[in-house]
Amino acid sequence: MIDIHSHILPGVDDGAKTIYNSIDMAKQAVSEGIHTIIATPHHRNGKYSNVKSDILPLVKEVNERFINEGINLEVLPGQECRIYGEILEDYHKGEILPLNHMSQYIFIEFPSSSVPRFAEQLLYDLQVEGLMPIIVHPERNAELMERPEKLYKLVQGGAATQLTASSLTGYFGKNIQKFSQQMIQANLTHFIASDAHNIHNRTFKMEEAMDFIEKKYGIDMVYYFTENAEMLVDGKNIYKEIPELIKKKKFLGIF
Repeated sequence: MIDIHSHILPGVDDGAKTIYNSIDMAKQAVSEGIHTIIATPHHRNGKYSNVKSDILPLVKEVNERFINEGINLEVLPGQECRIYGEILEDYHKGEILPLNHMSQYIFIEFPSSSVPRFAEQLLYDLQVEGLMPIIVHPERNAELMERPEKLYKLVQGGAATQLTASSLTGYFGKNIQKFSQQMIQANLTHFIASDAHNIHNRTFKMEEAMDFIEKKYGIDMVYYFTENAEMLVDGKNIYKEIPELIKKKKFLGIF
């Protein structure tokens, strides 16, 4: 299994603090059947800055350490970039790192409570440049939960999305779990990933999420998510189903 979103690099953000934390995370990942993981440290989120030139050598160093430790986990380079107006400009400067370095896929993170007004235009501009924006954990965004038609519009406009395994399995609460399921049912998501930060309270849950998907939606849906992760790593075009609007239940009453 491939995990396309993690904070396994040591000392760069709110994920692993030391190489020993990274090693512990790697062992846990392997125990869940993960053989390849993309390291996606936070970038430009108001607290952390991790440009391409800093990430690449650290990924190389971590891979060498895992080999020495006998851990069968390959780490690929990536970046979780908070949305901001100059992303394209900084991409051309060489600061923005697509997933697995040479692919067309780029992680875009929204603030947790809102969607910036310029988001739709920026996601379009990225696609014009030949990039494929992937909105990370949209199920945890308060505005998208309240107004799912906004998410539909972004996906219909060509953006992809990535659900967090822990959201789908209920670790972030029932409301986020419900919205995650609605996203799957409405073809509004294309990847499942861990967003793992440690081995304690922000763990992988990938195996549990895939078991949940198989039981609720069938094995074909498991293949859909696992194959999309493989195609992302290979730089190929992913599978996309036609997105649908999430229907909000209306309650009738006498007022």
